[in-house]
Amino acid sequence: MKKFILPSLLLASFTSFAQNNTGIPIPMKNGIVFYEKEYTVPKASTEELYDKAYNWFTKTFGSAENKIKISDRKNGKLVAEGAFKIVVNENGNYYWLKPVIDIKTNNSGYTFEAYSFYEKPVEKGITNDYSKIEYRWWDFRKGKPWSSEDKKLFEGLDQNTISLMTSLEQDMLQ
Repeated sequence: MKKFILPSLLLASFTSFAQNNTGIPIPMKNGIVFYEKEYTVPKASTEELYDKAYNWFTKTFGSAENKIKISDRKNGKLVAEGAFKIVVNENGNYYWLKPVIDIKTNNSGYTFEAYSFYEKPVEKGITNDYSKIEYRWWDFRKGKPWSSEDKKLFEGLDQNTISLMTSLEQDMLQ
């Protein structure tokens, strides 16, 4: 009996580990998808960096109207809701992802944060509302994807968020 139980437990533990290893490096903080990076920008003021961040946001996401939740130039705080599209197949299916973008500037640099991601699948003939990405990410990591498109969705989430961070960094250094 022991010969059967021990190998079964070992196999189950390896299987559980494999299900959590997606190969997609999406960072988590307190149970939510949370991208965060601190940047140093020499010889810059809080207001100057804030202006660059504000201009980057409007250039990247269009009109700031109804998207910006906090705009505090003096204290260097910009909190806004962005949206980007992830195409997941050749049939035209895609997802809208809406994160909160939180940029804090100071005299030595800035911090970029993206969190509170919501996803909305857009498929022909189907109407969906936005839902928190963590529900879908949790199931995907456990080996129970909601659809065959989930891997492309999460790869797109990671790649697009990293691209946003890179784009902001380039604009802040100009």
